[in-house]
Amino acid sequence: MSSFPQAASLQSRSLRYKASLPRNRWNAFLTVIAALFSLIAVLPLVLVLGYVLIKGGSLLSLSLLSELPPAPGLEGGGIGNAVVGTVIVTLVASLIAIPVGVGGGIYLAEFSRAGWFSQFVRFGTNVLAGVPSIICGVFIYGLIVSTRIFFGQSYSAMAGGMALSVLMLPTVIKTTDEALKLVPQELRLGAMGLGASSFVTVTRITLPTAFKPIATGVVLGIARAAGETAPLIFTALFSPFWPEGLFNPIATMSVLIFNFAIMPYEAQTALAWAASFVLVLMILLSNLFARWLGRFSSY
Repeated sequence: MSSFPQAASLQSRSLRYKASLPRNRWNAFLTVIAALFSLIAVLPLVLVLGYVLIKGGSLLSLSLLSELPPAPGLEGGGIGNAVVGTVIVTLVASLIAIPVGVGGGIYLAEFSRAGWFSQFVRFGTNVLAGVPSIICGVFIYGLIVSTRIFFGQSYSAMAGGMALSVLMLPTVIKTTDEALKLVPQELRLGAMGLGASSFVTVTRITLPTAFKPIATGVVLGIARAAGETAPLIFTALFSPFWPEGLFNPIATMSVLIFNFAIMPYEAQTALAWAASFVLVLMILLSNLFARWLGRFSSY
């Protein structure tokens, strides 16, 4: 019986943390290095947000978001047409990419997981995700703009939305595919055991279960498309006026920033910084919204 107190005392001494041990010093050193690298990874984001806030945040006002941009060299005005145009073009892209992307992800996850066609689609999606955005713009330019297929119009909001939808597709397809794969197989088997068809199982069981991860991927895809510039230069071009329909040139914030930033006028440069701040803020809020949706995921 006398050996038990000695064993307990020995165990308490062996479990006590000793900072002087070589392994603990090495562990502390590597922890500091990992924290430093994490800080370096986040530092560019902090610097970009801070710099854009300093340069353009002071110009944020109601008139900035509700007025048209001034003529080159003149002061005043705002970026209202670009804000509305960005919303319109992104909405067109979403209406095209979300149904196609979600439908493609459902097919890959539910109906053709291991076939040669599904492998081809997954490979093509991965390749498309790495294609430069300017290539998508040139593709839509050759397919839509140069052929004037939309009522004889060339540059248009519709063409810009189609170019952005190509960029959104890989994110939506991959997110839907991966989200549906995480749905427990028992749910599918239980629904089919009760006599439900494949269509009913997908629409009533698996898709609602994976809705939140899919919605997160959709929001991330929209955030990426809203900040693109190169595809819109080739497709939507720019307009100094309020939007005049889907089949006419339209102003967007990214193209406005590009046009105004290269002008030799301080007023236009200031508007470019203000538009940069608004655009970064919109994308940041979209990503935060996506993270908020991800918290409610059941996986």
